Amino acid sequence: MNSTLSAGGIGVFVIYFVVVALYGYYVYNKKNKNQTNDSKSFFLAEGSLTWWAIGASIIASNISAEQFIGMSGEGFFAGIAVSVYEWLGAAVLIIVAIFFMPVYIKNKIYTMPQFLKTRYNGSVALIMSVFWIFLYVFINLTSILYLGALAINGLIGGDYFHVVMVCLAVFAILITLGGMRVIGYTDVIQVGVLIIGGLATTYMALTIVGEKFGLGSDAIAGFNVLLKEAPEHFHLMFAKPKAGASQMDINKYLILPAVGMYAAGQWISNLNYWGCNQYITQRALGADLQTARTGILFASLLKILMPVIVMLPGIVAYVLFKSGHIQLSGGKDNAYSAILGLLSPELKGLAAAALTAAIVASLAGKCNSISTIFTLDIYKKHINTVSSEKRMVWTGRITIVIAMVVAVLFTWNDLLGIGRAGGYTFVQKYTSYISPGVFATFILGMFWKRTNSLAAFTGIIFGFLISVFFNEFAVKVFGPETFLYTAFPNMDGKYEIPFFICLSWSFLITVLVMVCTSILGPKINPKAFELDAEMFRLKPSSIVMIVATMLLLIAIYARFW
Repeated sequence: MNSTLSAGGIGVFVIYFVVVALYGYYVYNKKNKNQTNDSKSFFLAEGSLTWWAIGASIIASNISAEQFIGMSGEGFFAGIAVSVYEWLGAAVLIIVAIFFMPVYIKNKIYTMPQFLKTRYNGSVALIMSVFWIFLYVFINLTSILYLGALAINGLIGGDYFHVVMVCLAVFAILITLGGMRVIGYTDVIQVGVLIIGGLATTYMALTIVGEKFGLGSDAIAGFNVLLKEAPEHFHLMFAKPKAGASQMDINKYLILPAVGMYAAGQWISNLNYWGCNQYITQRALGADLQTARTGILFASLLKILMPVIVMLPGIVAYVLFKSGHIQLSGGKDNAYSAILGLLSPELKGLAAAALTAAIVASLAGKCNSISTIFTLDIYKKHINTVSSEKRMVWTGRITIVIAMVVAVLFTWNDLLGIGRAGGYTFVQKYTSYISPGVFATFILGMFWKRTNSLAAFTGIIFGFLISVFFNEFAVKVFGPETFLYTAFPNMDGKYEIPFFICLSWSFLITVLVMVCTSILGPKINPKAFELDAEMFRLKPSSIVMIVATMLLLIAIYARFW
């Protein structure tokens, strides 16, 4: 196993870096001078992103080290079932395009805290601004940096973890300082590199499987080997563990709890991520409705392809590990690196470029969202209300640098335990702590006119507290078995409720509390949004994209259910 890049591989990687840097510089200089210090141009690229740039940017920002490393790790451990994050995400993007974007765009919403201020009040917006910044810095930025550095470090020899981490951070800062327009258009290159490099890696990995099992360099034969050697890895549902179940089966169920996950938890998690998340919606909020909607539907189509790139290599690693063809040390999050170690030195350059593209695009997107929320929703509204456009842009840039420095400091020695928890599960679990309250506040605020500010404030705080209770204390208080849940012993012997089940009950209870609180107020809140059927009407091109996506999803679930 060659764990270093050849001169050719380094050349491929350098070409990627130079092309992205030069194109970003070109896009930045193409802006007229008045736009350079315009806050809406810097933070939102208002009106300047095309539908294909919006769709590509959404995917480039979403697919990062969390997926390449974390989802490959879960693919190694649990198999195709982990693809629910991607395939259900594709369905949720359709819902966001049809129902969420018209509400945002009609009401000229540019940030998620602005939505909360417009629909409720400034206190609710401020609370959530702090929540989001904390989440983006300490959960998202840290996990992307840690997993990205882990993967690329393994690819180039294993002795450069901290150097790689700093280089990724610096590259992301340079792109982010150019503003949302630069991020959006460089993401088109990033997603192209990501898809081409990712597919090439998966293809070569499958041909290696074919070779190792004596079937020649045939990717299809390699895939058939996976089906034969690991049939348990090709089911989208895990049965609820019965008495005497192995710890392996219990561990799988804890992260992907079968019907309970599909009943509510995954939908809530995905709807919150794709529909109520500054990091994602920011790409579309500066566009007109049809451009935004088409871009999101384009992203939905691309999402269906992602498990092939980020999950399937994990199953390849599992089969090769089980058959003794590769060694795997350091846990499941090293599965992708183990596969990359089998590639030719030249192809590793393309793989490294794909990984770097995914990591840098996500870091840049997160930093831009942190900067946008802090500058527009905290600094401008609560610190310096008369700030000039130029000062706001520079405040945003300073925020970008500070956020990245903090993330590097917390990731340097993995202070948050990302490696132990497993990268993808780490992000999903801790994000689920705030998802119930946030999504309940958004969905009721959009579509129920009676929801009031007290209900929103109560929902956000109560949703977080009830999530913490279910995840950390419910078993101690009520025991491992109730009509609400069944807890199982985790790898440490501690009883744990699957976090998607916790998420489901937390959301439902939060909605009930918010409804009861709102009933005490007027029947129609004066700040309620006006909705009409015309807002949700679809053009034929949108309908075609939706039907194509749904048919692909139906075919996938029919084959692997």
